[in-house]
Amino acid sequence: MKKVFHVSIYILVVLVVTILVKTFCFQRSVVDGSSMENTLQDGESLIVEKITGRISGYDRFDIIVFPFQYSQNVYYIKRIIGLPGETVQISSGKIYINGNELKENYGKETIVDAGTAEKPVLLGKDEYFVLGDNRNSSMDSRTDDVGNIHKKDIIGKVALRVWPLNKFGSVK
Repeated sequence: MKKVFHVSIYILVVLVVTILVKTFCFQRSVVDGSSMENTLQDGESLIVEKITGRISGYDRFDIIVFPFQYSQNVYYIKRIIGLPGETVQISSGKIYINGNELKENYGKETIVDAGTAEKPVLLGKDEYFVLGDNRNSSMDSRTDDVGNIHKKDIIGKVALRVWPLNKFGSVK
């Protein structure tokens, strides 16, 4: 009976630690769609790290996961382009941050539709502007359905690709 009690306690501790780690530290996410191509492909499995961003914030070009505002079971994976307090505008296919052209090479192609960023978008103190790397096939901050992402709504930052195994490693 004593052995059964110890095994039960052990299993309970393992379950509690697993739930705590999944809730507060890491989460698995699967890419669904083509909005982050060429960086991420449909069906790839990722590990999302939840701690660092909440403590120190997020940086430009971090890939983040956040829930779609109209469905709690749908999560989007996008790249941060604009940081809190900045002004983002897209003109002639180019991204401008505070009036200066953003030098980056993540976009799969030149942006055709600037969406809401056709006019300058001023980000609040806890807001981020996100884009998919496949800029012309992405629902992102340029659309009213997504808009600017509040820090409190970000699940975490993509840290690791775990599937397929031949692409295992960090995601840039």
